[in-house]
Amino acid sequence: MDAREKEQYLREYSILKNQGKPFFPYAVAKDSLMACVVLAVIITLSILFGAELGPKADPTTTTYTPRPEWYFFFLFELLRVVKPPELVFLATIGIPTICLVLLLLLPFIDRNPQRNPLRRPIAVTAGIATIAAMAYLTILGALAGSPTEIDLAAPPGLKQGQAITASSGCLGCHKIGENGNTLGPNLTEVGSRLGKDAIARTLVNPTPPMPNYSQLRQEHPDQFNQLVEYVASLRGE
Repeated sequence: MDAREKEQYLREYSILKNQGKPFFPYAVAKDSLMACVVLAVIITLSILFGAELGPKADPTTTTYTPRPEWYFFFLFELLRVVKPPELVFLATIGIPTICLVLLLLLPFIDRNPQRNPLRRPIAVTAGIATIAAMAYLTILGALAGSPTEIDLAAPPGLKQGQAITASSGCLGCHKIGENGNTLGPNLTEVGSRLGKDAIARTLVNPTPPMPNYSQLRQEHPDQFNQLVEYVASLRGE
């Protein structure tokens, strides 16, 4: 922007400013009125339709599927992208904070007074990149598989055993492939270390807090054997 354009901009800005109204009380009154309207709509909807309540929380369950609200899907997917546990802090706090600080500093970095988007390449590019990244991660998070499902391809004939393993709460403590928890040992390659007999003994005589699968062996021996067969087949991706 040259001196002539800057002078013209300042002249137009001064004219518009003199024609305007002070922020208080005009803008404050409008914002307050709109806030009251929104609040009244929310209260009316809550009275007429109520709030949907889910089942009572059970802190002992191992089959609960944790899923954030849709507006947090991009953070949810970011945690899936950053896989090492030691980098979880970076995914949850580090990257979002850095991006937020950069957006807050953007008006001080790009001080171009032009309103035409074509003349604001830095601001427009930063805004579009931020929206595109959040939208992409949100879509991936919405389409992501359930953390209680095993994402590895089941070996031939062991599809049922894979389903039994996923529904038995194993992923509540153990990790198989990309899904699961890290409270217990990773089972992705457990078949290369333990045989079927050792796995069966561990399921029947586990060390706390691992649940005991003796009842499953007594009441549903076929399912127990399929569970053992599948776990023994896990030898890495």
